[in-house]
Amino acid sequence: MTVEMPDTLPQRIYLLALDPERGKPPVGTHLNELVRAAALTDLYLSGHLADEKGRAVVAVRHPCHDPVLEAVLEELASSKPRKWQHWVGRRGRQTTLAVREQIANGGWARVEERKILGLFPTYRMTPRDPRLRGRLRGRVSAALRDPLSRVDPVDAALVALTEAGKLRGVLDRKAKRTHKRRLKDLAERTGPLPKALKRTLEAQNAAASA
Repeated sequence: MTVEMPDTLPQRIYLLALDPERGKPPVGTHLNELVRAAALTDLYLSGHLADEKGRAVVAVRHPCHDPVLEAVLEELASSKPRKWQHWVGRRGRQTTLAVREQIANGGWARVEERKILGLFPTYRMTPRDPRLRGRLRGRVSAALRDPLSRVDPVDAALVALTEAGKLRGVLDRKAKRTHKRRLKDLAERTGPLPKALKRTLEAQNAAASA
């Protein structure tokens, strides 16, 4: 069964992160931060958010036509302007769970929830169309290969966030070396979020090592 590509960047980054064999992202994946950064990027690319001296500000309040993005926008609208890094690291689990529910309700994957030993909650996701992840990887490859002017901003963001979030199984070391300049160009087209995502993960690693 062929399914349509999801509309939002958080949905696409979640499905790209999904290991179809395990039914979830690989161990060590910074999924909450990736999904959160993807939501903020979506709002930035659509013009709902803008950058003001390194801080996220609401530029447009008209509806996003997506409840997850609308919820994130409302968070920022009800707060004073803060650095992007603050928002990447905030409420990531809630945003990720909401995106996972969208993926299930939208028919992109079947989600089975259970408890290990009857105590510890876990889940398994089975894609409805196993080819969808391959199509997403194809968009990543095209963004690295095609003329920059022809790369869709959402695809540029997909690649930039994948690299910034160190998502496994998408860009190997050789690809990063070969396309070093293109990765930089795609990150610049994406806006402030790739850098904010990197800083968030670096801060988390530093705190864990302290």
